[in-house]
Formats: sequence, structure tokens, C-alpha cells
Amino acid sequence: MITLTRINGEHFTLNADLIETVETTPDTVIKLFNGHRYVVRENMEEIVELVVQYRNRIWRSSCQSESAIITQQQNDK
Repeated sequence: MITLTRINGEHFTLNADLIETVETTPDTVIKLFNGHRYVVRENMEEIVELVVQYRNRIWRSSCQSESAIITQQQNDK
């Protein structure tokens, strides 16, 4: 999930996995796979960075979980 800002200043959280496209027209418009569109204050580069950070958090969490499982299996032997 990433937190973005609508044009009116209102913050909202969006599931980054649903993003289909991001366009600058000159406003930044995010189109989701379900057809919904959001106009936000963040520029395209900021959104890309937020998505990268989000996916890195998921990846790190997954690696930590896998490491904990392996450690537990080794301790059980």
C-alpha cells in the first residue's frame, strides 16, 4: 500500500499492485486495472519510488519470514 495526496490535499492509501498506468497530463493520473482513476499531487517519479519502496518492504518481510522458518527447522533437528 502507498499513501498519496489528492489534488485537494486529502491523503489516501492505494494498493500499489492495482496500478495499471501512471500518466502526467500535466496532472498526475493513476489508472487502476479496475478502471478507476485518481488525480494526485505526486509526480510520476515519486509514485514509482513509493511503489519500489512498497515492494522492497514486502520482499524484505518475505526473506525474514523464510529465514525464520529455516532457523526453526534447523533447531527442530
